[in-house]
Amino acid sequence: MSSYREYKEKALKDPEVKSEYDSLEAEYDIIQAMIDARINQHMTQKDLSAKTGITQADISRIENGTRNPSLAMVKRLAEGLGMQLKLELVPRTAKQ
Repeated sequence: MSSYREYKEKALKDPEVKSEYDSLEAEYDIIQAMIDARINQHMTQKDLSAKTGITQADISRIENGTRNPSLAMVKRLAEGLGMQLKLELVPRTAKQ
C-alpha cells in the first residue's frame, strides 16, 4: 500500500471492518482533521508539541490512534494549530 487512504479504502470493503469503523468514525475524522491541518501548515509533531506543551510522543500516539485524548487536549491541539474546536450534535441517520 502506498498510503493510509488506500489501505483504508481496501480495509473498508470487509463488512466487519466497515461496521467497526462506522462506530468510531467521529474519532477517526477528528484525528485525520488534525493530521491534515498540521501537514498543511508544514508543522512537524515536534513543532506542534512546542506550541501546545503536549509531548511529541503523545501527539504521535493520538495520530496513530493508540491514545484517546481528552476534550481539553483536543482543544489545546486545535489552538496550537491556530484553529478553533467546534463540536456539533446532529441526529443519527436512519442506518444507525
